[in-house]
Amino acid sequence: MSNLCEVMAIVRTNKMTDTKKALEEIGYPSFTAFRCFGRGKQGGRLKELAYPVSPEIKEKIEQAPASFIPKRIIMAVVPEDTVPKIVEIIIRVNQTGEHGDGKIFVFPVEDTKRVRTGDSGLEALL
Repeated sequence: MSNLCEVMAIVRTNKMTDTKKALEEIGYPSFTAFRCFGRGKQGGRLKELAYPVSPEIKEKIEQAPASFIPKRIIMAVVPEDTVPKIVEIIIRVNQTGEHGDGKIFVFPVEDTKRVRTGDSGLEALL
């Protein structure tokens, strides 16, 4: 078995392009991303939206009960020794200091296989 980890990051939708570019610049262009909805302790507020809204809609949203907001999940399986660098890059790109900046989770990966060749472990990622 290999020393692999999965890095799963939940980030703002408007930070995806910058995150993708930053990971590519440090040599990690391969990851899976998908849309999701969620909220944290702040309850999902207007600042989370990646697009402008009219003052009328803004007022309605601010008065509405807490709701789920659009986010993106990034998942990457990487060598364990690269996790600190990848986590640091994701934080640097996504940190605004406001509620809703996201979360990062790191999980051990027992093994990985490349379907096309049957390669295992780190070889399956290269």
